[in-house]
Amino acid sequence: MNINSILGLVLMWFFVVLGIKFEHLNAFIDIPSIQIVVIGTLAGAFASFPLKTLVSLPGVIVKAFTNDKADIVKTIKMLVEFAEKARKEGILALEGPANKVSDEFLKKGLQLAVDGTEPDLIRDILETDISCIEERHAAGAAVFSYMASLAPSMGMLGTLIGLIMMLGNLSDIASVGPNMAVALITTFYGSLMANCFCTPVANTLEKKSAEESMSKSLMVEGIMSIQAGDNPRIVEQKLAAYLSPVSRTKVIKVR
Repeated sequence: MNINSILGLVLMWFFVVLGIKFEHLNAFIDIPSIQIVVIGTLAGAFASFPLKTLVSLPGVIVKAFTNDKADIVKTIKMLVEFAEKARKEGILALEGPANKVSDEFLKKGLQLAVDGTEPDLIRDILETDISCIEERHAAGAAVFSYMASLAPSMGMLGTLIGLIMMLGNLSDIASVGPNMAVALITTFYGSLMANCFCTPVANTLEKKSAEESMSKSLMVEGIMSIQAGDNPRIVEQKLAAYLSPVSRTKVIKVR
């Protein structure tokens, strides 16, 4: 699980509720306001994005809170080992080990190299894969970014509705309270939905997409170096450049 993202969201909601105080929570529950903000925001997303993108949102949310980040240090160690084996026994010796690789992207690249595919073609194929992955990730993040911008607007719309209903019927004192509740609480719900859910999810997805792109770019460089017959030490140094100084030191010490 992506503990940082989950803990951050839990703390945000906890301190909002703590600020309200538990005994006052009933005053912040209003069904019409929820309908205006939540359903209105979701309807706006349905009107703005393809159905196939929206259908994938549950999986996108799961991905945002799942810690499926690739172990870059482990990947570098694996690529260096492959470089050593290819340098000693030839690149065809990687056919067996490549089939056992769990990462499909890395497996695909290694198999292309073992099959003797031209280097430029391998790079083109793999970089096209990366671009397509980035586009899919961007589509999911864009939906949540859009909802983050729309939710406060729906909250403001609910505020206007509540004020119009209240001002249009001031003679009925009993209706002033409920209409004022809709007027105020919808703005609260809009801000809550945008800042305590949609924006964090969008930012998490963008961050995970950037991390995955970097990891796959590292794999491409490693595969190209192996195919070119580079010295394993050169492969190690080249790939270690993708890491922070602390992690880079750990990789160098491994060999």
